[in-house]
Amino acid sequence: MDKLLQTGLSAGMSATSGFHSSKPPPVPADHDGLKYYEPDSFVPTAETRVTFKGKGGNDIQVPIIFWGAWSWGDPATWHWKDEEIHGVRAAWKKALEGGMTFIDTAQSYGDGESEVITGDLVRNYSGGVPRSKIQVQTKWLANVTDGKLGNILHPIDAPLKALKKTLDRMKLDYIDCYLVHGPVHVSSINQVAEGLAKCVDAGLTKTVGVANYSVDDMLDMKTALAPFGVPLATNQCEYSILRRLPETEGMLDACRKHGIVFQSYSSLGQGRLTGKYTKDNPPPKTYRFSSYPMEYIEPLHNVMRQISQRRGVPMAAVALNYNISKGVIPTVGIRSEAQAVENMQCLGWRLSREEVAELDKHGWEGKSTKLWQQG
Repeated sequence: MDKLLQTGLSAGMSATSGFHSSKPPPVPADHDGLKYYEPDSFVPTAETRVTFKGKGGNDIQVPIIFWGAWSWGDPATWHWKDEEIHGVRAAWKKALEGGMTFIDTAQSYGDGESEVITGDLVRNYSGGVPRSKIQVQTKWLANVTDGKLGNILHPIDAPLKALKKTLDRMKLDYIDCYLVHGPVHVSSINQVAEGLAKCVDAGLTKTVGVANYSVDDMLDMKTALAPFGVPLATNQCEYSILRRLPETEGMLDACRKHGIVFQSYSSLGQGRLTGKYTKDNPPPKTYRFSSYPMEYIEPLHNVMRQISQRRGVPMAAVALNYNISKGVIPTVGIRSEAQAVENMQCLGWRLSREEVAELDKHGWEGKSTKLWQQG
């Protein structure tokens, strides 16, 4: 079942595969993207930290970039090969040297193999950096496990049971943030909230959050957690210049108002914002988030390339700095040391208002689905 769901995540449950026309919708003409521009005085650095709210004031401080581990151990979508582990270890070492200490994984990634790799990195390849200085985030996906209808028969305890299995795979005592992977659970939001609170009270996670939730469901989860004294720390949704729906639908406004950190995944459009792919060299068909014909993205590439040359940074760094400039914490995948170095070049500088406005002109609103990706 895990493998079936993993295939669904990559092939049928994204916001852009098989449900709409291939041309992405534009951002509404009256939308003001600069409304979300961070104060001019803010410049993201390796020392910048963001607060995830925890129960009883037990907050955690996290860096401004998260390392996405979806590809680790996943041959179906990301064509993972076992020898790539050496590149991941080198990337993790370089990331730690740069102060970027947060890994984002999920129980469904690589059918659990991503969690195994994550635990191994934290335990054995952290170069003396103490566990207390490293942040690990994983996600609970409501599914049928071990041949039992565990999430239906035990709707409140399901997140806790799954987290215990995660920690066994990772060989860790706790994680730092536990997300609900998507709005596909049979159990109610109130039941899931109670289950997340149990995870916190058991000391197995410090903070909790959601992913792919709409504004309404996110706020319902926040309300449901409140009686247990557990804040909703974060929501993770797809966001990039290619998918600005969280801006136009009010997600960024709601997160700022309620003190919820907004994370982005597919922050580089699954490679479409790095300059690696063109209309003559499109990305693999399995890379379905922000999956639009590359000719539609060429005008944006031209602007990004100009900024990249002017700033002396890679195009990927421009895309990540864009997210940060909008108050969004980007999650970005790494499989090699070179990728870690390239991505960290988004730090130490800021896109100007004029540059963000120019990128906004060539961005897209993006799409969503009721099935999986609401926010």
